Amino acid sequence: MNKAIQVLIDRGFVKACTDIDALSDLMDKEPVTFYLGTDPTGRSLHIGHMVPFFAMHHLQENGHNPIALVGNGTAMIGDPSGKTELRKMLSQEQIMDNSKHIKEQLSSVVDFSENPKPGMGKAQMKFNGDWLLNLNYIEFLRDIGSQFSVNRMLTFESYKQRLERGLSFIEFNYQLLQSYDYLTLYRNCGARLQIGGDDQWGNIVAGTDLIRRLDGGECYGLTFHLITRADGKKMGKSEQGAVFIDPELYSPYDFYQYWRNVSDDDVIKFMKLFTFMSLDEIADWEKVNINEAKEKLAYEQTRIIHGEEEASKARDAAKAAFSTGGDKSGMPSLEVSADDLKKGIGVIDLFASTALCKTKSEARRLITDGGASLNGEKVQDLELVVDSSFVQDGDIILRAGKKRFFRIVVK
Repeated sequence: MNKAIQVLIDRGFVKACTDIDALSDLMDKEPVTFYLGTDPTGRSLHIGHMVPFFAMHHLQENGHNPIALVGNGTAMIGDPSGKTELRKMLSQEQIMDNSKHIKEQLSSVVDFSENPKPGMGKAQMKFNGDWLLNLNYIEFLRDIGSQFSVNRMLTFESYKQRLERGLSFIEFNYQLLQSYDYLTLYRNCGARLQIGGDDQWGNIVAGTDLIRRLDGGECYGLTFHLITRADGKKMGKSEQGAVFIDPELYSPYDFYQYWRNVSDDDVIKFMKLFTFMSLDEIADWEKVNINEAKEKLAYEQTRIIHGEEEASKARDAAKAAFSTGGDKSGMPSLEVSADDLKKGIGVIDLFASTALCKTKSEARRLITDGGASLNGEKVQDLELVVDSSFVQDGDIILRAGKKRFFRIVVK
């Protein structure tokens, strides 16, 4: 088996391939140009989206040439795969703004520099709006639509699931457009492989078929497991919602804490998927205390996505929150003036002003259920007024549940 593919298999990425032996032979003969698409339907990817991009990193490290395709054209429609309802329609301005943010986020995992280190493939980023937004619809239907069988499209799981709830005609076009992406990248860039999550299998296979029908080219598809946690829940979800890559939507501290608190059964699996540590090094971490391994996972993942400085700050802040020592500066925080605190702030209002609670009702419920703490002491009085007497070393530490902390900094 080709070295690059074997790396992905050993690390637990691979779910299915259109012809893994033929792909392996091709990758042994020459560097392969491959692509992975993502639609900019929001300003940030979340960690569940990143699995194929970590696989892209390993393929690039082994000399193959990635194309990260940002779907500013297909985002105008929305992929029905894995979705239970029609996506919200976005304006072109929203899509382009989202695209800019996503490009920055992917650079933490894929090297888009002009001169990557020796042995690495050269990556590029493309936008499918460049060829989709000005398509002539009649010509597209004649040249591309004529190659698709509706009967076959309806056998793919993504469409079968949506038919039960309602599938719009605009979404039904999505597979044609994604296949046309593959055809365009094959013709213009020599792309021979498309990778993606397992929910993209039908779209990827349709693309390889289209290339074979129109150009007689042999191309391949490789899909990866959709990652779930040991508790069966979808990867990338937390108490606060999606674990976004954007630090403005999900702080580096909370990001670190998400990884620090994964199930014991998930630690080694996630080290293989979400870090660049070698498998030999990961094997060594299987032998240590599980909490030390969790700290390593959290630090490595935060370092990759947010940088070494933010990872160190998050680690120090976690130590300060859960034990003695450490630097609290990396903890999510809010500044409150000494004058306002002198007057006193209701505990419900204080919790509701932080990321721990979205509303006063949520803050009231947290306190009533016994989940709110202030400087390590459980809050039991809904009418409690927090004033200057609660300040310790210049701040007040709030906690929701056992693992979510917030720092009130007094200025």
